[in-house]
Amino acid sequence: MSRRNFIKLSGLVAGALAFPIIDTVDAANGSKRSNSLRKSTLKLRFKPYELQLKHVFTIATSSRTTTPVMLVEVEYDGLIGYGEASMPPYLGESHKSVAEFLNKVDLSAFHDPFELETILAYIDGIDKGNYAAKASVDIALHDLLGKMLQKPWHKLWGLDATKTPNTSFTIGIDTPEVVKGKVKEASEFKILKVKLGRETDKEMIQAIRSITDVPICVDVNQGWKDRNMALDMIHWLAERGVVFVEQPMSKYAIDDMAWLTEHSPLPTMADEAVQTIYDVLATHKVYSGINIKLMKCGGMRNAHKMANMAKTMGMKVMVGCMTETSCAISAAAQLAPLADWADLDGNLLINNDLYNGVTIVNGKVTLNELPGIGIQLKHA
Repeated sequence: MSRRNFIKLSGLVAGALAFPIIDTVDAANGSKRSNSLRKSTLKLRFKPYELQLKHVFTIATSSRTTTPVMLVEVEYDGLIGYGEASMPPYLGESHKSVAEFLNKVDLSAFHDPFELETILAYIDGIDKGNYAAKASVDIALHDLLGKMLQKPWHKLWGLDATKTPNTSFTIGIDTPEVVKGKVKEASEFKILKVKLGRETDKEMIQAIRSITDVPICVDVNQGWKDRNMALDMIHWLAERGVVFVEQPMSKYAIDDMAWLTEHSPLPTMADEAVQTIYDVLATHKVYSGINIKLMKCGGMRNAHKMANMAKTMGMKVMVGCMTETSCAISAAAQLAPLADWADLDGNLLINNDLYNGVTIVNGKVTLNELPGIGIQLKHA
């Protein structure tokens, strides 16, 4: 690598992204193009899509069989970066709201995609909220930049691809018979994530323990209302091989959660209580760690900052997901080497994925060497 290109790459990783690139590589055929990239502009395209779940997905507060997503492309100088917005009901976003937001995005004013901070600040300032919509553009821009540099993002962040954790596989709330069937389907996974928060909690765990002793993490989705009951339940879960408890109580029950975390034999992880980078500090000493999801925080840029902030405060880090295609899952997986735990199975819960990307090998999140977020279209 020449000294000039090394300085460019170092500048990207350090966050100083506002510089022109003269020589780029075509991701499709590896040929080098030499031209002034500032003559080109960024082009945004998007279209709605509906994910079909393999099983009815039930949590403490709702059930569903589909998840709406918006598929996004950002094109620049012939290269295309792919992104995605996933919109489970609790986020409050929809095909309509995401389309309305993306129709306000005008990238034609930007002639250098490496001005990432400037572009994302512009997108964030268009409107409040809309984090899944913002994440879709953020992911596409990261995919594009990685392709221009011919590097996957875990390498651009200086992360070791061999240090990814095992991913959990999610078991939704259901009858004991259905739960047992789902567990058998997930036999390759080294840890299971079990949805709790209803009167059948113990029944769910007992059904799983009747056929496997694999470690379990549980996600209560704010389903427990009393801190003493929650603590008793956590002690019961700890005796049955549970390794941590995610969002056991309401995100508004801050004092109760701080008390529960102090007395709990298991780590407590914030999910609904931590949406964006501005929520991380408030979770310190209230939870043991945070679950970072691209759709909650606005994309890869903020997720990376949140992970480093949490680790600096001595908190655990989990990288999670919604029901998503391999596009958003592979984007989140670029952060996996920073995580203590991963829950990146959203693409495995659907039967109409459009991409090939990150894989799970013997239960472990396994990154590839494809540039950007590491995906390819299944069908051109």
